[in-house]
Amino acid sequence: MLKKLLARSAALFRPFNPLLRAWDGKGVHLLLFILTVCTTFLVGLSDGLAGAFWYSGGIMAILLCHEMGHFWTARMHGVPATLPYFIPVPYWPFGTMGAIIKMHGTIPNRRALFDIGAAGPLAGMVLIVPAILLGLDMSQVVERAAASADGFSLGESLLFKILVRLVIGPVGENQDVLLHPLAYAGWVGLLVTAINLLPVGQLDGGHIVYALFKKRSKWVAFIFFAVMAAVCLFLYFGWLLLLVLLTVFRRHPPTMDDQSGLDPKRKALGFFMIAVFILSFTPVPFGFGEGLIPMIREWLR
Repeated sequence: MLKKLLARSAALFRPFNPLLRAWDGKGVHLLLFILTVCTTFLVGLSDGLAGAFWYSGGIMAILLCHEMGHFWTARMHGVPATLPYFIPVPYWPFGTMGAIIKMHGTIPNRRALFDIGAAGPLAGMVLIVPAILLGLDMSQVVERAAASADGFSLGESLLFKILVRLVIGPVGENQDVLLHPLAYAGWVGLLVTAINLLPVGQLDGGHIVYALFKKRSKWVAFIFFAVMAAVCLFLYFGWLLLLVLLTVFRRHPPTMDDQSGLDPKRKALGFFMIAVFILSFTPVPFGFGEGLIPMIREWLR
């Protein structure tokens, strides 16, 4: 009887074996997670104690879901991967720079590369959209002057605009939406997802585009850089550092089997993920952004 009970217990916990092996007795993942909970909680305190719980709980759940999507998919394809390393940042506006997992070895083929790259954003969106919808339902429509006095102006992606229209309806010309902390967590999650889906290097979007187009993916990256350079020059100088970093790390290493392509379902999902990137990306995340050329003109006056 005892043997049967132990066997059933082992079978019950078998799906969690990769998780336990990845932990490997190291507390750094838990420590970084706790620190990031603290830093996001501190950022959320600007909206009171309840707001801190809403924001910290929302953004941590989104980031955890995103990274665990990568983790489980990597393990499913036999690629060793660590648990997420969260990155705490003890100040405004986010309280974190997201999280990463480390994968060891070479990806076996383009199908595995695609699955690993797409799993994170898809898993994150499962929480992001409900967080935005629920948060918008608890948000307030106020006069623009009052909104400016209470906080800072956020840019809106196409997807965020659609969700605002769906939940709140048309917003007057002199009105603005004062976001509930959960809606702000969803907004941050959407921005992080869009950055991860940039079609460059070893970001999630870089994995997806390389899996779709292989060597031709460099032309997709070139078009992206041209568009982002224009955004930096004329709209939002804040993307410059990201562009510099992506220039340094823009090359994507090959998989062990680059010749095997993607099946039709993965190709369709790949183009869907490109659409998600376009809908989620916010060219000017903060209302106080300014392009490089307008800044230079201002300095020369």
